[in-house]
Amino acid sequence: MEEELRNLILVWISALISICYCYFVSSRISKGVLRLLSILPIFVLFLVLPLFLSSVHLCGLSALFFTWLGNFKLLLFAFDQGPLCPLPSNLSRFFCLACFPIKIRQYPSPKAAVTNLHRKNEPMPKWVLAVKVLVFGVLLHVYEYSDGWPRFVVLALYCLHLYLEVELALVLVGAVVSTLLGCDIEPVFNEPYLATSLQDFWSRRWNLMVSAVLRSTIHLPVQRFSTRLLGKNRAVLAGVMASFFVSGLMHELIYYYVIRKAPTWEVTCFFVLHGAATVAEIAVKRTPFVMRWKKPHRAFSGLAALAFVSVTGVWLFLPQLLRNNVHERAISECLLITSFVKRNLFISSS
Repeated sequence: MEEELRNLILVWISALISICYCYFVSSRISKGVLRLLSILPIFVLFLVLPLFLSSVHLCGLSALFFTWLGNFKLLLFAFDQGPLCPLPSNLSRFFCLACFPIKIRQYPSPKAAVTNLHRKNEPMPKWVLAVKVLVFGVLLHVYEYSDGWPRFVVLALYCLHLYLEVELALVLVGAVVSTLLGCDIEPVFNEPYLATSLQDFWSRRWNLMVSAVLRSTIHLPVQRFSTRLLGKNRAVLAGVMASFFVSGLMHELIYYYVIRKAPTWEVTCFFVLHGAATVAEIAVKRTPFVMRWKKPHRAFSGLAALAFVSVTGVWLFLPQLLRNNVHERAISECLLITSFVKRNLFISSS
């Protein structure tokens, strides 16, 4: 554990030095190819940093923060685009925007707020957060009694565990960053279990910061390139499909960091399948015949979308993690952290 903490400090110091270089040196180079070339060493370093960590949570989060979001945001920064442009006024804000899945909340005028009422993404109510923390805590201890349970029940618990752990981890990171910067940030998740379709799930509810980065780096460039070849409507679908494909590759890379074994491409197939299903859903919705139909009740369409996500997740997303006992390592780390917190709270209170 001590060695892991030393490596973690080394990783974050390296990331801080790299971001300082981008802020003070690369930002002064004219946008385009020259700035991109100046940032290339940072791209390589951010690819290597997660390899110094062995913990499931520390390695996985570092891969998400640096290898995926950090590199993609710096790629946009090279061309004066994305959340790092215009250049933030101070280094701390530049570092947080580059390396964390955050977006500073902008408060629109009352008129604009009314116009965009259906697009609002409010912070999670405290009671909802408390319920999720409670459910997650119960889950960690339920596994002890899961021997002999039906396989589908255990897999359903793993799906719930994965969702809660990712969301709570990012909520915690967001809260710390928000406190450090002294500003409000947008929620990373928007209650994905309330999704009414696959398009709603992936574009407006699940891991919104990753969706925003993929839209800027993959979807829009592919859409612009494809418009002349495929036409406007099909180009949008090509951008959606490309985003899902790249997301699959990046998840495959994160799996490699955590498992340290050659990829099986199951998780890539998961995202390609969901890309194809989402593209088909969008295309069908646009047909005149379907547009004349009355929309199905959101409870029915929502259950269908969540069932599709869950079944395909058990089929393609989870197996690689389960085969390599990543779930057991993650549960052990969570129990270790909770026991550490309890022990210190008990000591401080006594």
